Amino acid sequence: MTQSTNALEEGASSTTPSPLTNGILDITSPSNPLALSVSNSRQRGVSSFFIQEIYSHDRDTMVRSRPDILDSMSTSASSSSSSPERAAYDDDTDFFTAQRNDSESSIGVASLRDMTMSPSREREYRVSPISRLPPELLIGVFTKLSSSMDLSSCMLVSKTWSRNSVDLLWHRPLCNTWQNLESVIKSIREPGGYYPYHALVKRLNLSNLNDRVNNGTVKPFMHCNRIERLTLTGCVQLTDEGVCSLIYGSRSLLALDITGLDSITDHTLRAVSENCGRLQGLNITDCSKVTDDSLVEIAEHCHFLKRLKLNNCSLVTNESIMAVAHHCPYMLEIDLHNCRQVSNESITALISRGRQLRELRVGHCHLLTDAAFLDLPKNLSFESLRILDLTACHHLHDEAVERIIETSPRLRNLVLAKCKEITDRSVMAITKLGKNLHYIHLGHCAQITDTAVVQLVKMCNRIRYIDLACCHRLTDTSVKQLATLPKLRRIGLVKCQSITDKSILALAKANVEPRAKPLTQSLLERVHLSYCINLTLQGIHALLNQCPKLTHLSLTGVQAFYLREDLINFCREAPPEFTEHQRHVFCVFSGEGVNRLRNYLNESPETLYDTEGTMYDDREGEDMDTDHQVAGLMNATGLNDDDDDDMDEVDGGDGSQYELEGDR
Repeated sequence: MTQSTNALEEGASSTTPSPLTNGILDITSPSNPLALSVSNSRQRGVSSFFIQEIYSHDRDTMVRSRPDILDSMSTSASSSSSSPERAAYDDDTDFFTAQRNDSESSIGVASLRDMTMSPSREREYRVSPISRLPPELLIGVFTKLSSSMDLSSCMLVSKTWSRNSVDLLWHRPLCNTWQNLESVIKSIREPGGYYPYHALVKRLNLSNLNDRVNNGTVKPFMHCNRIERLTLTGCVQLTDEGVCSLIYGSRSLLALDITGLDSITDHTLRAVSENCGRLQGLNITDCSKVTDDSLVEIAEHCHFLKRLKLNNCSLVTNESIMAVAHHCPYMLEIDLHNCRQVSNESITALISRGRQLRELRVGHCHLLTDAAFLDLPKNLSFESLRILDLTACHHLHDEAVERIIETSPRLRNLVLAKCKEITDRSVMAITKLGKNLHYIHLGHCAQITDTAVVQLVKMCNRIRYIDLACCHRLTDTSVKQLATLPKLRRIGLVKCQSITDKSILALAKANVEPRAKPLTQSLLERVHLSYCINLTLQGIHALLNQCPKLTHLSLTGVQAFYLREDLINFCREAPPEFTEHQRHVFCVFSGEGVNRLRNYLNESPETLYDTEGTMYDDREGEDMDTDHQVAGLMNATGLNDDDDDDMDEVDGGDGSQYELEGDR
């Protein structure tokens, strides 16, 4: 690194700067092009009076009257440089006329041809156009470079390029491999570097090496006190000592993610509250030892907090959440998933006082009841709220849902999975969201019927994702209506056992965009049809051919597939934690597996369909009643209980996406 730096310094200083005297160009300097021109003019018989006029001319006037020559000759890369083109060096233009000289002297003047230097000398002092670019434009160009190697090469061009590219290269050092991390640490530790690299690091992400990072690993970064975003997700070997060494003195820290660091205690969060007054984002998911004491201090000292994730922090209670509601007025997102000691009072306060709140997740907060929403101020409307997750809030009823829709008319994502008490009345209230609704999850809301779903589709025609898993009252009527949604990308119909191939054929038809030309292909990307026992190979084949964008198809428990060895070859491997019975019925196609299945079915569909009806009988050796088969199958695999149908939340492209545990 030292050799590179020395080479950089030598290469960058090879250009001879224009001589300056008190900030004014020294025309008498032998190294100055103008001085050389004057000398040449003497040799050519130019009047001594003319030369004296040049020497005695007021320097301020000279600089003011010749800005383009001075700027074009200067090799300085000042950020305020704005040199014009070198029009004054046109050989056919009179020098003083071009420079707007207002002298009234009657003395004849020399032409530019007599005053200019030789072509070789002019080329030596000429500044390339790219060297005249201001730093803002250079940085704009450098930001388009996606490769760190390209940026590294730019640093070796000149001092100007180096100064304007070093920040881009070092603001987020690449630490995706152990070798890269060692290289970064070596540069930070090296004394006498050309740049203070430790002060250039703004973002540090060590999550890719989470299985190797420990307290000793992060110690060299303790002097990087200008870090703004620190990500240590899953670095389970880190303790309070290691994290605090990065926190102390980090006044610029804006976001901290220590997800999964179960050894972290209140000591770390107290350090955050004392040192990081500008903190805006904090993620302590699965930090089970954190208590209200430190979170209250965070709320009281970090008033700019906007995003807070406390998933699975089992010791968190209303005390800390109330403190956040009172002291953090800029809160945008808060996630309290599985914080089971949080109750109505704190949720009401969060919504009432968080007028900018956009996202609220309180899934599996079992103490919540209708009162959390019925007690909201009557005269307030929460226009900013876009995402609300109430998964498994078992004590919510239709009255609460109606109040939610009334106070939050611009909800975009609404999750009511496993809110088993809600009925069609809630769905009718949800229809008031109209075009604002993009994502709706009603899995395990078993009281919902076709009537409500049909009305929902008619009123909310911009739905992109809908999950109706285990809504066993739904029939083909609902799915046919859902198929008319022009923007539908993902649909979940797991265990909707009344639907048939009629529903699948409806989904296979191209969606029609209102007031636009009909689309030639379906937009569906993910379809969950596990345990839809009435589906056949023909229906799924049609779905595959009409949905070219399909990337995920779950058919677990569908006999037409999981009993076919030739088709199972294209599905994913079952998760290792599955039992033998679960592995037997597992049938999920994703990515390239979907394309391979489509191509295989298109090769000889007649032969495939001819054998479809005999496959089950050949394997089992006996004819069983279909309902009895399915019931026995679900009991055998342990998937007939609601607890085993839990939806796992994963990060999706347009919001949270839910999948069955077996479909991960």
